[in-house]
Amino acid sequence: MQNKVWPAWRQSGRGAESHWNKFIMQNKSYFRNAQGQLLWRTPVVAVVVLVISGALWFAYSSKTTAQASTSEKKAADKEVIFELAAADIASAELKELSAQLPVSGSLVPESQVTVRAKVIAEVAEAPLQEGVAVQKGQIIARFTAADLHARLTTQEAAVDEAQARLALAQKNRLSNETLLKQNYISQNAYDTTHNGLELAQASLKSALSQKQVAQLALADTQVRSPLDGFISKRHVQPGEKVSPDTALYSIVNLSHMTLEAQVPASEIPRVKAGQKVVFHVDGFGGREFVGKVARINPATEAGSRSMMVYVAVDNADAVLKGGMFAKGNLVLEKTAAVTTVPLTAVRQVNGADVVYQIVNNQVKMQAVKLGMRSEDEGKVQIVQGLDVGAVLIAARLDGVKAGSKVKMPQANAATKG
Repeated sequence: MQNKVWPAWRQSGRGAESHWNKFIMQNKSYFRNAQGQLLWRTPVVAVVVLVISGALWFAYSSKTTAQASTSEKKAADKEVIFELAAADIASAELKELSAQLPVSGSLVPESQVTVRAKVIAEVAEAPLQEGVAVQKGQIIARFTAADLHARLTTQEAAVDEAQARLALAQKNRLSNETLLKQNYISQNAYDTTHNGLELAQASLKSALSQKQVAQLALADTQVRSPLDGFISKRHVQPGEKVSPDTALYSIVNLSHMTLEAQVPASEIPRVKAGQKVVFHVDGFGGREFVGKVARINPATEAGSRSMMVYVAVDNADAVLKGGMFAKGNLVLEKTAAVTTVPLTAVRQVNGADVVYQIVNNQVKMQAVKLGMRSEDEGKVQIVQGLDVGAVLIAARLDGVKAGSKVKMPQANAATKG
């Protein structure tokens, strides 16, 4: 009987009772007396079944719980490896670093002039149009000059008359000087002759001066360019009457330009003459133009807290024009080639600057000393704590910390120490 009953007792789980009842029905002969009656009553059997089932379920549950705990412990003990992408890492590299200040403003020709009339006259010729190149000394306009020619002729005659009077006065003085020595005339008579000579000399000087004025006036009927450049504006037309100070032409020299850029007053202490400025101008694609700070206005601009900084720009090919808008950066400071890392790779831990360096596929927290920052380039100088070529985590990755194991990207599988 034990050999048949034992397998039923080994049943476990919630179906233990059903298995027990089935076993009793299949082996009724073992549980009846001589009269054919069952030895146990159903309630007693049920109690026994429940007790045995509970004991078996407790044993099964304990075993299952122990197995689950063991599995969880093994999973917890399993090492987590973070797989990195190429964008997640960066290397410390040698690079020139610069601190820059954004600037913008308009380009103005360094040399520009408005040519004006110097005489009262009528415009005879004004042939040059806007945009035409001119050279220094080139005639750009002509005036009618009949009256000025007549004036010059009059002054030339006055000079001839003054010269004749001077010659007569010199002759009289020489003659009277001889007579004075022979006591034929008085000293007063001689002095009068000498004064006449001085007056004749003064008259000649005045006549010569008036002649020179007439000559200059006649010369001013031919207007010449005072510099090399381009006509930017023609103010008169042939036939117009002009007077002194009437604007004739505006001329600009484009070989040297000035970028007038407003800089916040708070940044002015860092701006110095000679600093480099790199800028772009719309319409020239990616072409870079370079200039240098020439001077700084000592007063702030009206209505703002900015000061004007004047940047000298070489424009030998004359591609830059007056009034163009430029935008770029003023290089406040520049280093030689130094060790740099991305700004995103630097972290703050307990008030100290650190980076996460990857050594032998493991993250190591490395303290560093920082130098100059360049927000525009997104780089920072490493003064101490890191060598060139060190591989760092440059991105903010959740869960990655000092001691974490990582897997490098395929392109960077060779880990650098």
